[in-house]
Amino acid sequence: MSDGTIQHLLEQIPVSHPYAGRQLISMHTVAGGCIHHAVCLQTDKGRLFLKINTIDSAANFSAEVDGLNLLAPHIRVPNDALTGVIEQQAFLLMEWLDISSNSSGNRAEEALGVQIATLHRQGAHAFGLNQDNFIGASPQRNVWERNWPDFFANHRLKPQLDWAESRGLPAATREAGYRLVDEINLFFTDYHPTPSLIHGDLWGGNHGFLRDGTPVLFDPAVYYADREAEIAMTELFGGFSHRARQAYESVWPLDAGYAQRRNLYNLYHILNHFNLFGGSYGQQAERMIRQLLAEVS
Repeated sequence: MSDGTIQHLLEQIPVSHPYAGRQLISMHTVAGGCIHHAVCLQTDKGRLFLKINTIDSAANFSAEVDGLNLLAPHIRVPNDALTGVIEQQAFLLMEWLDISSNSSGNRAEEALGVQIATLHRQGAHAFGLNQDNFIGASPQRNVWERNWPDFFANHRLKPQLDWAESRGLPAATREAGYRLVDEINLFFTDYHPTPSLIHGDLWGGNHGFLRDGTPVLFDPAVYYADREAEIAMTELFGGFSHRARQAYESVWPLDAGYAQRRNLYNLYHILNHFNLFGGSYGQQAERMIRQLLAEVS
């Protein structure tokens, strides 16, 4: 977007909104993930964070706002998010936060673990959500299901397996994935999770810390799930400390069978990465499926 377009965007903000009446001074590109273009706006009343993408991303941005609003009562997130379309481009405008990927010490890491556990204590009548959203750029189907294994099989693994086959995953791997889906209840013979509000895409790049050590979460893919699905992803790509995990379990210890289910939950994200980025994620997904089938055979 040009300076003129962004100033026009700022001028269209309703007068009741905290960002109303601002004048653009300068802007520069910042890191903001591999999906959207991210910009820091310097205005006469402070900085703002702006994401931009094609008009097709409008639904993605709207779902992100909804997710942030669900998380906000329980953990720090960027506030006052505003989304819309201008000049055939979708945008998401939100509070600028000076976030570091590194904490200021053990207390900050412990606060992260405790606050994630508190988030997971927020329950619901069933698993799912009352609207669909996105995991990265991928559609994430949400309905309400009282049976967690059925939800995870039908609305997480199956759609990714079907999409992966269209993206070049071998048919034999998809068939093995469907055999795993058929056996999914074997992972839950002695474990019956309750619905927990989860961030949904909690890898190391989607959290950080303010200068005072306050943990911050962003880029959510929220729904009510087995909390183990969240903890599994914190282990998938790194970025979470042992101290944070200890603090989490001091509040709410994990079930003894978590280690067996961890790969089941992370298979969803590896399939999604294959569907978005291709490459060796397909082989990784195949290895995970074979290993999981061997564990329940």
